[in-house]
Formats: sequence, structure tokens, C-alpha cells
Amino acid sequence: MAGHSKWANIQHRKGRQDEKRGKIWTRIIREITVAARAGGADLGSNPRLRLAVEKAKAANMPSDRIKYNIDKATGNAEGVSYEEIRYEGYGIGGVAVVVDTMTDNRVRTVAEVRHAFSKHGGNMGTEGSVVFQFQHCGQLVFAPGSNEDRIMEVALEAGANDVISDEEGSIEVLTAVADYEAVKQALEAAGFKPEVAGITMRAENTIELSDEDCARMQKLLDVLEDLDDTQDIYHNAAL
Repeated sequence: MAGHSKWANIQHRKGRQDEKRGKIWTRIIREITVAARAGGADLGSNPRLRLAVEKAKAANMPSDRIKYNIDKATGNAEGVSYEEIRYEGYGIGGVAVVVDTMTDNRVRTVAEVRHAFSKHGGNMGTEGSVVFQFQHCGQLVFAPGSNEDRIMEVALEAGANDVISDEEGSIEVLTAVADYEAVKQALEAAGFKPEVAGITMRAENTIELSDEDCARMQKLLDVLEDLDDTQDIYHNAAL
């Protein structure tokens, strides 16, 4: 089925992340640590750790560094204990924003997130205030020019929930979280490599902003992204 353009938004976000690649390893190490402590070191039985390791490899983290952090997390070695906290709020023009963090000091983190929202035109919300506008799901995005009919056939047969094409020709495959791995493996086995793949919070609808408000919204997102404890940010602005 057809959908509005997400390709530009996805490419935009990838570009912004590339600019901030210096912090990517730190965030991935946190994710590996939490995932390994929660579910153990076996990638076969710990899908969250498997996803974190995939992120690490995609970010060119050396294998010995990955193994060291898994061993450190599962060996009960002394180290920082991270807590996962989600914050919700509103950005420019009523844009919904979800900020996922990992922190060893929740007092510091909530103060920094609240300050970022208030200083840059947003408002911190309460738990549940905006998250209902997002779908927790698996997402795989294929570049324009990919074989939509074949991707749809393989994806739906493997258990995908939906296949959406946008006006630019990109193809988005959506799955239940539990089915993500099976669908991804089926598509890759069929020769389709996604440009973007992972578990995400996907906005159900997007909000269009003026050029001026887009710039203000991007500034807010950049400030939130730069916070040391931020892991992921999701929003429904069409930037």
C-alpha cells in the first residue's frame, strides 16, 4: 500500500547521526551492557543483545571491543549500572517527541532533558502523553528502485504486518517486534539489503512545519541528541 514520503526523513536522520558519530560507540556500549546483563551473553537467545551487536558492527566497532563489553556485563565485574528511562514531550508546533535514555543518575538526566525542552521552545510532558502516537515495531526500509512486488511477497510470507511504498519509491516493511528477526533474515536471504533496519518507535502521523519552525525543531532535536545520556529520539515532525 502507498504512503507519504518517509525516505527524505530517514535519510535526513541518518545524515544527522553521521555528523555525531563520535558518540555512537558510547551509546552502543551502553546498549550492549544493559542487554547482556538482562538476557545473558548468548546472541542466539538474546535478541536485544543481537541487535546491539549488529549496531556495533555497522558502526565499525572492533570485535574484541564488543566481546570485552559483553564479558564485562555478564561477568558481574564492577562498573556503572545503567537505568533505562523514557521521557516524553512536545516540540515546535505540537510535534511529539520521545527521548529514550540510559543513565546512572536519573536526577541529572531529567534536569537536562527538561532544560533542553524548555530552552528551545518545547514542553516536557508526563508519562504516556505522546507515546501513544507511535508504534513500537520492527522496521526495514529499502531504497527507491527496489523490487516492491518481490519484497512484499517475501516479507508477508515471513510474517510482516505491512509493506508501504512512499512517493519517492522507497519501500518500508513493518513487523511485530517478535517477528522482526525472521522477516529480516528472509529478506536478506532473498537478496534484499535494507538501508535502515531495527526496532523503532514509528510515528503514526507526521506534522508539517514551516521552514522557520523546521529549523527551530531541528535545534531542539540536536540539543536532546547531544545529551550524554540520550540513546534514541523519536518524533513525528516532517523535517
